[in-house]
Amino acid sequence: MTRLERVPEYLVIGHVTRDVVPGGGYRQGGTATYAALAALNLGKQVGVLTSVGADYEPFPQNSVWVQTCPSSQSTIFENIYIGRARKQYVRGVAALLAPEHLPPAWRRAPIVHLGPVAQEVSPELAEAFDDALIGVTPQGWLRRWDSEGLVAPAEWLESERILDATHVVVLSLEDLGGDRPRLEALARRARLLVLTLGEQGALVYQKGGHQRVRAYAVDEVDPTGAGDVFATGFLIRYAETGDAIEAARFANCVASFVVEGIGPANLPSRAQVEERLKYGRIRE
Repeated sequence: MTRLERVPEYLVIGHVTRDVVPGGGYRQGGTATYAALAALNLGKQVGVLTSVGADYEPFPQNSVWVQTCPSSQSTIFENIYIGRARKQYVRGVAALLAPEHLPPAWRRAPIVHLGPVAQEVSPELAEAFDDALIGVTPQGWLRRWDSEGLVAPAEWLESERILDATHVVVLSLEDLGGDRPRLEALARRARLLVLTLGEQGALVYQKGGHQRVRAYAVDEVDPTGAGDVFATGFLIRYAETGDAIEAARFANCVASFVVEGIGPANLPSRAQVEERLKYGRIRE
C-alpha cells in the first residue's frame, strides 16, 4: 500500500512556501510547513496537499506524506519586520488546490487543517470531508496583493460557506487588518473561533462568549509560524478532549517553543510540551 492509499492522522492543505531570507536565499515556510512539522513532532502521521515548482522538494523522504499539484513556480513570500510591524510581499504563487487533487483515502483523515496563504485553497475543499474535525487558518483568504506584491487585508469571499462547513477557526487581528467589528461578526457565525494574541495568549470565542487563555513567558526570537503552530496544537488537543480551553492552553504551550528560535527548527516534541505544561511559567 502506498502513502497515497493510506489515511493520514493529520492532513494539511495549503502551499508550502519559499520565504526570502534577508541577505539572500530562501527558507521553507507557509502554514503547510509549520503545521505539518508541528503535528509530526507531536506524534501524528501527517499528509500535506500542496503545490510547488518542479525543482522544490519540501519535506525529507519518509517523514511527511506529500501529494503535490504540479506548478510552474512555487509560492514565494518576503516578510520585512520593522519592530513588531510587518510588511509582506508576494513574489510568486503556485497552482490552485481543489478537491480533485485529494487522494481518495485522504478524505477519511480525522483532522483536516485548511491553511491557505495566497488564496490557493478552493472553498470546495471545506466540504470534501464527511467525518473530520476541520480547522481553518484563513489568513490566505484574508489577503490580497497589488502589482508590486504588497499584501493588504481583503474581504473573505465565501466565508459563510466555509464557516458553515468547518469546526474551528484560528486567526489574528493582523489577519483582519485590526478590524474588530469584523472579528465579532466572524465569531458569531463560527462554531468555535480562537483569536491569537501573541504574548498575550488567546481569546476563545464559543457559545456567545469568550475567555482569555494566557501565554507562556518565553524570550521571543522570531514570531513567524507561531499562529500556524498554535492552530495545530489546538486541533490535536481539541480532537483528544473536546475542550476548547484545554486545547488553547496546550496550543499556547506548543507555540511558545517555535518563537524561541528561527523558522520551524525549534518545534517541540510531545514530551517537551507536557513538561512545559507542568513546569512552565505563565505570563502575567
